[in-house]
Amino acid sequence: MEIFKIKGGIPLIGEVTASGAKNAITKMLVASLISDKKCTFHNVPNITEVEITADLCSEIGMEISWDRKHKKMEVITKQLKTTYVPQRFSGANRIPILMIGALLGRTDEDIVVPTVGGCNIGQRPITFHIDALSALGANIEYRTMKKDGAYFAQSHKGLKGTIINLPYPSVGATENTILAATRAKGVTIIKNAAMECEIIDLILLLQKMGANIYIDVDRSIHIKETKYFYEAEHTVITDRIEAASIAMAAVGTNGRVFIEGVKQEHIITFLNKIREIGGGFNIYNTGIDFFCKHQLQGGIHIETDVHPGFMTDWQQPFAVLLTQAHGTSIIHETVYENRFGYTKVLKEMGADIELFTQCLGSRPCRFASHNYEHSIIIKGAKKLNGKSIAIPDLRAGFAYVLAALISEEESQITNLHFLKRGYEDLEIKLASLGADISVVIAQEENNELIYH
Repeated sequence: MEIFKIKGGIPLIGEVTASGAKNAITKMLVASLISDKKCTFHNVPNITEVEITADLCSEIGMEISWDRKHKKMEVITKQLKTTYVPQRFSGANRIPILMIGALLGRTDEDIVVPTVGGCNIGQRPITFHIDALSALGANIEYRTMKKDGAYFAQSHKGLKGTIINLPYPSVGATENTILAATRAKGVTIIKNAAMECEIIDLILLLQKMGANIYIDVDRSIHIKETKYFYEAEHTVITDRIEAASIAMAAVGTNGRVFIEGVKQEHIITFLNKIREIGGGFNIYNTGIDFFCKHQLQGGIHIETDVHPGFMTDWQQPFAVLLTQAHGTSIIHETVYENRFGYTKVLKEMGADIELFTQCLGSRPCRFASHNYEHSIIIKGAKKLNGKSIAIPDLRAGFAYVLAALISEEESQITNLHFLKRGYEDLEIKLASLGADISVVIAQEENNELIYH
């Protein structure tokens, strides 16, 4: 297995370029299935999540040319060779369920997709997806298949536009509904829609492809039926999660890093919190310079939320930052109910963190009175010790990397495949900034790692 060996305590200094957004390009590949015209993508990150999605799309007929060196991908699906997504994709990621929205308007055949996957951070119910697609005229049901089961969908009578009120601004449900509504007759209005940057980027691509979509001021998205499609060329937005992660590494190690390509408008809430704890940044046309010259100060309160709120994917490394800030801080997680499991390892490294089932915040929370540990109190500043760590999921993985970079001792981190899902060449980028990080090969024998 591959292992990160990290000797922390070194300020990160230098420049890196932000990669293309995982949560944008994967959805765009699915969106391109709506038509039989070519789509050309630039700034495509070389990560396993893109590989899995490309494999999934090629399974049903997509032709793909991927120039990884120049981050360019050309795709076209002239015809569907199948509408059955094999069970081997069950649990691989969250993309298969979006295939329903993309394919409903293109085929009369039954569409079969495996169950939803991704990191184990809480429930990802697809009720919102099913209800929205059903309102458009789709018939969807769950059937047991082998071990995992699958969703069967069809719209033999065609899709028809309607008004859809999402109970929660779910990113996936919004994307799925947009894809299906693009070919639905008439007009579809999605109310209480998610407005993430990646969704806006998806809409921009669809408009280039021929779709007629606009966003109203009341969080509603209006989609008119698209009858003619065109070839499209699109540059994927930079990954605001990766950019914020590296920014936190710069601040947490008392370093200074310029991140090329990151957009201020994508991370406004994050920038506010960085400044609140004493971190610094300078914004330029080409990117943002992050630094820290003074002791970080806690005493802040963070509540995760849908965009433009504080991203749930930022809170794990930010919790690590708060372990280094003087004072007591609170994080209230309102997006996923099971996202603080990573704190157990941080506590073992020396962090002072307590979990609570109460909502330690003022925002309406779906998890109130459900006994989920979805709030934490962090007391800092605390010295972090080195540790051998097995990564449980993608974003917790970077939190552990950051903790290792801050600790002055050596840490070993395994399960790197989680990191490779969303971070492109992470060890290379960190090493270029001066981090003492290396990838070693080891085998586990009698519960011990034997290095080669």
